[in-house]
Amino acid sequence: MQKVFIKSYGCQMNVYDAQRMADALAPNGYVETKTIEDAELVVLNTCHIREKAADKVYSELGRIRRMKRDRKAEGLSMQVVVAGCVAQAEGAEILRREPAVDLVIGPQSYHRLPEMLQAAQLKPVVDTEFPVEDKFSALPDPSQASIKNRGVTAFVTVQEGCDKFCTFCVVPYTRGAELSRPLDAVLTEIRKLAAGGVREVTLLGQNVNAWHGLDAHGTSLPFETLLQQVAQLEGIERIRYMTSHPRDMTAALINAHREIPELMPYLHLPVQSGSDRILDTMNRQHSRDDYFAIIEQMRAIRPDVALSSDFIVGFPGESERDFLDTMDLISRVGYAAAYSFKYSPRPGTPAADLDNQVPEQAKDERLAALQALIAAQQTAFNQATVGRTIPVLVEKAGRKPGQMAGKSPYLQAVQIDDAKARIGDIVEVNVTGLGTNSLYARELS
Repeated sequence: MQKVFIKSYGCQMNVYDAQRMADALAPNGYVETKTIEDAELVVLNTCHIREKAADKVYSELGRIRRMKRDRKAEGLSMQVVVAGCVAQAEGAEILRREPAVDLVIGPQSYHRLPEMLQAAQLKPVVDTEFPVEDKFSALPDPSQASIKNRGVTAFVTVQEGCDKFCTFCVVPYTRGAELSRPLDAVLTEIRKLAAGGVREVTLLGQNVNAWHGLDAHGTSLPFETLLQQVAQLEGIERIRYMTSHPRDMTAALINAHREIPELMPYLHLPVQSGSDRILDTMNRQHSRDDYFAIIEQMRAIRPDVALSSDFIVGFPGESERDFLDTMDLISRVGYAAAYSFKYSPRPGTPAADLDNQVPEQAKDERLAALQALIAAQQTAFNQATVGRTIPVLVEKAGRKPGQMAGKSPYLQAVQIDDAKARIGDIVEVNVTGLGTNSLYARELS
C-alpha cells in the first residue's frame, strides 16, 4: 500500500478530476492521504485560468522539492506529478523549471496515470497529447467505500472543452474542443453514486449547457433531456449544473427549471462584463441585453431563482465607462454570489496581445468596488432568508455539539441547532439568524 496526496487548484472540474485520479490509482495499491509528508506520490492538479494560479503551483513545487530531498536522505521515495491545465499548457517547461517533477500529464490523459508513473520511474515523462480513447470509459469505477467517504453530494463531469474561444481564455487550448459524454455513461455513473449514498449531483462542464450527448441509438440530445433523465434516478433528490454559457441558455432549458422539481433554483451564468464594447472584444458572442433577456425569462419561470456569475475587471481597453456598465448590470440583476477577478494575460490567448492594457492600480480599485457591491447583494440575499422555512440537505456534523450542517437550495451553508436529522436527510428548517459565512436554523418537527 502506498499513499497519494492530491491537491487541486481552480474549478470544480478539477475536484472531480482529482477524485477520478484517485480512483485510477486505487487498483494499483494507492490510498489517499491528507498529509503530504506521508505521501509516496504527490499530485498537483493544476489550473491555468489565471496567472496567480500557475505561480502558486511553482511555489508549491519548490516546497515539495525540499520535502522530496529530505525523504531521500531518510531512504524514502517520492514521485511528483503535475497534472491538469498548467501541465497541458507548459509541458516540458515544467521539467526545465522544476527537476523534482517526475511526470507532467494533461487533463485528458489521467486515465493513463498508473502506466505513466511506471515509465517515470526510469526517466521524467511528459504526456500532454490528446488521446484518441475516451478517458471516462477507461477509468475504473470508484468503490462504494470511496463514494460514501466523499459525502452525500458529488460532482459529475458531463462535458469538457470549449468551442467559444473567448479571447481571454486558455480552456480551448488546454481542454480541447467541446466533447459531451454519452447519456448512458452519465446515468450509469450517477446510479452508482446514488447507490453509495449520494443525494445531490452537480453536473459539470466548461460549457455544461452545450452538452449534446448521444443516446443508445446515436441520437444527439439537448441538455434539458439529460436533466430530466437524471431527475428520474432513484435516490437523487437534488440536481445542479455549472458552468453555463449565455449562448446555450435555450428556452427549453429555462423551462426545465419549472418542470423538474429536483433542479435547484440556482443558476450560475457568467457574463464577465456589462459593457457591450468589452463583450465584443472578449468574443463572448452575446450582448448585455441578451443577458438581461435570459435573466428575465428565468425569473418569469422561477421567481425564487438565485443567480451567480463571473466577472473580469480591467480587461484590455476597459474604460471607466465600460466598468460602470458592469456595475450597472450587477445592480440591475442582483446576485446571491459571484466570482470576480482582475484580468490576467494568459500566454497564447488573443487578449494577451491587445493594446491598452489597464494599469494594475485601476484594476485593484475596480475589483474592490465590484466586490463590495456583490458582497452587499449577497448579504441582502442571505438576510432575506432569515425567518423563512427552507429545505436543507444535511451533509455533515456541525461545529458545535448537537449541530448538523448542510446546504440550502441556494447553496447557502446552514448550521442546524439541536438537530435530529442524519447525514443525507433533507429536512425543513426555520432560519433563525445570519452568521459570517452561514445561516443558523432550527429543524421543524
